[in-house]
Amino acid sequence: MDLRQLEYFVAVAEERNFTRAAERVHISQSGVSAQIRRLEHELGAELFDRSARTVTLTAAGEAALPHARAALASAEAVGRAADEVTGLVRGRLTVGMVVGCTVTPLFDALAAFHAAHPGVEILLREDNSDRLVDGVRGGALDLALIGTAAATPDGLDALTVISEGLVAAVPPGHPLAGRKELALDELTAHPLVCMPPGTGLRAVLDQACAARDLRPAIALEAGASDALADLAARGLGIAVLSASMAEAYAGRLTALPLSDADVPALLALVWKPAHQPSVRAFLTHARDAFGATAGP
Repeated sequence: MDLRQLEYFVAVAEERNFTRAAERVHISQSGVSAQIRRLEHELGAELFDRSARTVTLTAAGEAALPHARAALASAEAVGRAADEVTGLVRGRLTVGMVVGCTVTPLFDALAAFHAAHPGVEILLREDNSDRLVDGVRGGALDLALIGTAAATPDGLDALTVISEGLVAAVPPGHPLAGRKELALDELTAHPLVCMPPGTGLRAVLDQACAARDLRPAIALEAGASDALADLAARGLGIAVLSASMAEAYAGRLTALPLSDADVPALLALVWKPAHQPSVRAFLTHARDAFGATAGP
């Protein structure tokens, strides 16, 4: 067996799909399948149950997965050790970001990092914040830009780049459009349009409502702020957004700060405490781009 086979095995195990795994490792699906078959032949056991639409690990696959991850981590550690000695940064940097991200300082940081370290391959993936956190913890991502209601997710280091309150966004002519602010109990008396569970903005709303024993009526969910604004503008519910998100729709929606939503909406970069040189180098550019000081 070789490291390439182990990389493909881990990719299929994490993606639970041969097509997505092939996209992740940048080869054809048939190439991934062939290498997995060779690995299974060498091991004398099937690693995946392919009988259903979603690929699942067999008992042998479950037993092999942590060792495959450890072998890949050890191989990366060899490169990191050499990097520390030579002062070079090379390899791959896998960055996650929340779906629909329009935070341009992140893109500025990626561009600056690429200019300084052209030998490092940059991979960028979108997902919900909870899955991004899992990806960083599990090693599938080197770092991620997430929305969260907690400054530092357990087991990770973080750099908070935005901290702001929630707002309710309503169209002209809405009964609440003339208000300057809104209390949570007033907000939850109306149908809401907001982001789905697993996103940072939804976590903030849920925590704020739970603290006051309120049960919001979620009429519609969407993963992008543009969609939430469009739904609210058509009178389908009050959009729950962060203050900076709402600014983009000032001509169409009125933003009402939530006076008693004490949990701030945070946007933060998160990474493992034991990180590789490329992560450390990227964080230098990120701090410059966001104009922020080091996080915990």
